[in-house]
Amino acid sequence: MSEKPRVMIVDDHPVWRDGLRNDLTARGFEVVAEAADGGEAIEVAREAMPDVILMDLQMPTVSGADATRLILEESPHIKVLVLSASGEEADVLEAVKTGASGYVLKSATSDEVAEALVRVGAGEPAFTPSLAGLVLNEFRRVTGGTARRPEPTLTPRENEVLTLVAKGYTYREIAEKLFISVKTVQNHVQNILTKLQMRKRYELMRYAIQKGLDRVPD
Repeated sequence: MSEKPRVMIVDDHPVWRDGLRNDLTARGFEVVAEAADGGEAIEVAREAMPDVILMDLQMPTVSGADATRLILEESPHIKVLVLSASGEEADVLEAVKTGASGYVLKSATSDEVAEALVRVGAGEPAFTPSLAGLVLNEFRRVTGGTARRPEPTLTPRENEVLTLVAKGYTYREIAEKLFISVKTVQNHVQNILTKLQMRKRYELMRYAIQKGLDRVPD
């Protein structure tokens, strides 16, 4: 498994937080902070500056979605992985629109949560498989599925990487397909984001799908 990110847990159920903290600590993650609701999360995140926030959605005072939006406006380098009992379409899409990098159900295994944290910490999206299709379908609906070529400002290699991103491949899978390192893939993605004047990975995926790259044959 790749380098583990520093984690902050946000959930209004103390027993759940305790169990999650103990499990992550046993797996080698550093849990740097906790919060019991969205409002507290905003304040604590300023001080703790975690790599990834494991965020519940349904909480008193300030919701997880609102907290995610406000935290990322203030600290865009922090990544948010939603861990929620809800698999409702509206909740998933709202979380993505606020800037969350991933969404995992609380019914997921400990291994799946740990893997999602590492992926999000490395700059990759991470969604429970059934929810990944939902997010892609929404991007297609919003963009109308327009199939056009990528902008000519991208290099051939960047176009290859972007096409594989659109198809939902992980950075490791892209690296294996292109015979390059994961770090090189991450650098390509960052260069693409810079060229397209984007900040979020979900914006990049939406752009790629709008260009029809998810339908380009391998």
